[in-house]
This record gives sequence, structure tokens and C-alpha cells, in this order.
Amino acid sequence: MNKKFDEYKPMCRAIITGCGAYVPKGIITNDDLEKMVDTSDEWITTRTGIKIRHKAGEGESTAMLATEAAKEALEMAKIAPEDIEMIIVATITPEMVFPSTASFVQRDLGATKAWVFDMAAACSGFVYSLSVAQQFIESGHCKNALIIGAETLTKITNWEDRTSCILFGDGAGAVVLEAIKDIKKGILYSTMGSDGRYWEALNCQAYGSRYPSREKLEDPDKRFMQIKGREVYQQAVRRIVETVTDCLRHCNFTIDDIDVFVSHQMNSRIIDSAAKRLKLTDEQVFINIQDYGNTSAASVPLAFNDCYRQGKIKEGDLVVLVAFGAGLTWGANVIQF
Repeated sequence: MNKKFDEYKPMCRAIITGCGAYVPKGIITNDDLEKMVDTSDEWITTRTGIKIRHKAGEGESTAMLATEAAKEALEMAKIAPEDIEMIIVATITPEMVFPSTASFVQRDLGATKAWVFDMAAACSGFVYSLSVAQQFIESGHCKNALIIGAETLTKITNWEDRTSCILFGDGAGAVVLEAIKDIKKGILYSTMGSDGRYWEALNCQAYGSRYPSREKLEDPDKRFMQIKGREVYQQAVRRIVETVTDCLRHCNFTIDDIDVFVSHQMNSRIIDSAAKRLKLTDEQVFINIQDYGNTSAASVPLAFNDCYRQGKIKEGDLVVLVAFGAGLTWGANVIQF
């Protein structure tokens, strides 16, 4: 490793000891969308890679999805909820304006010791949250943390807008982080970035202080997600490539050292374009967008959970998680298993 990286030796590392996921039973297929907007299964599959997306039903909220995913992760890690010290829920579709979604997850799990908060960094929220928890664990302030990405994006989707409604789905993924003294394992490095100048590329403007709920909207569509596809594509590919390159340079790794590359599942074309520019092989890249669509902050933990449970991540593997989302925001985590 390079000198700068090798000289940084924390007391411990944050290691993933459990993962879990939960998606609603409701499903929206491409054939379903053909009946709602001017589109087709071939058009959607070719341009996005998506075949189905899950939809939360009546009574299924973001906190409910998050709690179910958390239960799976805690079971794998063999940690009781009351022993968890910190809970972060990454989401842009929170349970309500306040209190935090994490507060409801804490209550529903019975995690009485944990202090909790939400992370609002859109699709990058999970990798941001891993980075934050990493700092608390490495500094000795926490022995463990529960990190969840959970979204109910179909609740803010405009089903008459064919450019956006084909993309989004609901779901949740979670991991448990624990302190380990083996500094050669766990999260080796995290990086984050943002550029608010491009906020209009991906947004949902109402309701907030700019457009309060008590005032009638001149444009009712501001209640829904809006996306500028070309701009998002260009920025996403650029930022993913730059972020992964930064990780490799900082840790003194090469692209060949990466065993598994798990990107935010926003669009298969974006993932493919970034992978080609980085010269990643198909065997290194994990994609499951066909089964979930874009689930924003839930995307990376859902993909990680599937990848791990399918046996594609083994002891000794080097895994890179990367995400890009509204804000604009982006980030990555380099993890040694």
C-alpha cells in the first residue's frame, strides 16, 4: 500500500457481520407499465435493464420495510436488537417529516440502547452512512452499528411520466457493522462527494419550506420525482469512474484487485458504461436491477445482500460499493472480506 494509506492504522476496523433485505410482495412488470404509459417491455429492458419492480402495498411504510431488512441482518450477525449502539436509515422517502424513520425502526426492533438518525443523500445514502458509521467505530465511540437503506419510491412516482415511472421500485437492505481488531479486514476506505449546482437533474420539490404543504402548487407534478435523463447519465458515469479511481489510488490497488464491484442499480447502461471505462470484467460486476429497478438508497444494500447470499463474495475478496444520486451526491466504500 502507499505510504499515506499504510500509515493510517486505526485501533480497529468496521466489518460487515450480517446483511438482510426485504421487498414488498406487490410487483409492477414492464407489461403492467405498457397499459399505463406509452412504452414497451423491449424499450424498458433495452434502455434500463429493468424487468420488474416491487411496490409497497397499503400499510407498508418505509420504516416497516427497513425493520424487516434489519431483522434479517441482525439474525445473521447474531446480535440482539438491544445490543445495537447506533442505527442509521438512509432514505429520501421517510416515514414522515419528523421524527426520523430510524426512530420508528429503533422502536419496532426494541433497540433501546441505540442512538439513531436518518441520512438524506438519495441514492448515495447507504454508502454515505457506511462511511459515517466507519468513523464512529474506528474512533472507538461505537462497537457496532445497524445501517439500513430503505425506500418507498412508488409513493412519489408520477405514473403518467414515462421517463421516470419505469425506473423506480420499493425495498430495503441492511447490514450490521462491528468493530474488529484485524485492521486488514473491514472497510478500508470511504470517499464521498457532492455538487449542489446540479440539483435539478434529480429532485422532488414538494413538500418542504420552498413549497409548503399549506400552499397550493402551481405545478402539481412537483410532488413527484423529476429526472433529466441525459444529464444524470453523463454525471453518473463520470462521477462513478472518478470515485472508483480515487479509491484505487488511495489504497494502492489496481482494477484487477477488485473481486466484486457493486454499484447503485440506477440503470444498466450507466453501470455498463462506467464498468467499461474502468476496464472491469463482466465477472467483477454484480447487477440485479432487473429484479428491483432503481430503489435509491436501498439499491446498494439490496445488491450487496443478493451478491453475498448467492456466494459471490468470499473470504479474502475485495469489494467496492459505489453510488451516485440526487444532490448531486456520490461515494464509495472499499471493503476487505
